[in-house]
Amino acid sequence: MKLKQLREENGVSQKELAAYLNVKQNTYSQYETGNRQLPIDVLIKLSKYYKVSTDYILDLED
Repeated sequence: MKLKQLREENGVSQKELAAYLNVKQNTYSQYETGNRQLPIDVLIKLSKYYKVSTDYILDLED
């Protein structure tokens, strides 16, 4: 997934994104590292936040 890349390119902290998603920071960190599966509702929120497709986040398209 491209979560870390998107976050860094947009200058957002894990803490800020965790607050936006209403999850704990360590939960968001686990999404980035792939240690926790990304729920569909979170995937959709991130897609809207970054204005990219869900496929882009999942690294299914460039």
